[in-house]
Amino acid sequence: MNVVFDLGAVLIGWEPARLVQAHFPERAADEAAAAALAKALFHHEDWLAFDSGLRSAAEVIQRSAARLGLPVAALRELIEPLGERLAPIPETLALLRDLRARREAQGSPRLFYLSNMPAPYARALERRFDFFGWFDGGVFSGDAKRAKPHEEIYQLLAWRHGLAPARTLFIDDAVANVEMARALGWRAIHCTSPAALPRELMRQLEAMEAGAAR
Repeated sequence: MNVVFDLGAVLIGWEPARLVQAHFPERAADEAAAAALAKALFHHEDWLAFDSGLRSAAEVIQRSAARLGLPVAALRELIEPLGERLAPIPETLALLRDLRARREAQGSPRLFYLSNMPAPYARALERRFDFFGWFDGGVFSGDAKRAKPHEEIYQLLAWRHGLAPARTLFIDDAVANVEMARALGWRAIHCTSPAALPRELMRQLEAMEAGAAR
């Protein structure tokens, strides 16, 4: 069995509305304004190009500042050091630790990550957190030059590590990413609550193991 984790909002905390509230309080005076600004910044093709390794941090800062009318210095303060500020979600980190122990005892499941993550942030996370050594492998969009939900990034992970679709369980917080995984024959969990994830994951793993035993 294989378990594939998304990182942002699954294993690594990611709260974009709070980020823009902290850096642009005058543009994010309430939750609705913060959500709108976060969407305009992080869901635009400029950010997707940064995620995909096609634009640098400097380029996305300049383009986003001009497009959204944001101060360049404040936007730089948000974007450039972000990889040093992201932190694990305790519940999911504990789950990953349990799965690692299970793999060591039983040989399964293998553990992977598949993350939309700019390369500078990816390098920072790899340097800061030793749990990346618990994975059997993974793909960052900034390295692959492809981002979820494009099929190619899923296929790249599967090709590199021999992932059989029916034996692979994928976890992501974005509906589009989950739907693509299912379209490829993977099982998938739409993670809306990291606290609820351990129970759902174990239920899915047990169902997969029961199916394989038939």
